[in-house]
Amino acid sequence: MDSIRGQGGIQMLLTAEQEAGRIVSAARTAKLARMKQAKDEAEKEMEEYRSRLEEEYQTQISGTEQEAAAKRLEEETDGRIQNLKESSSKVSKEIVKMLIKYVTTTGA
Repeated sequence: MDSIRGQGGIQMLLTAEQEAGRIVSAARTAKLARMKQAKDEAEKEMEEYRSRLEEEYQTQISGTEQEAAAKRLEEETDGRIQNLKESSSKVSKEIVKMLIKYVTTTGA
């Protein structure tokens, strides 16, 4: 009877061991699934962060290019204005002389 009891106890231990193995296996599978999900979420967050940084960088670059273009345009405009002022000051002296000559010769 003790041998039957002993064999039954051994069988119970083997069954319990198999059940524990299934539980551990299920826990490992669940852990791997959670790790994969966490990895996927982390990769998604990294991609979103990378996209946001890239967008900010492109915005800064375009802003810098626009500022440079505006500065260049302002410098060109200032140069042209200066040229016009110089030209007009040269021509205005001649026009004044011509008007004085016209007025003094026609009015006499």
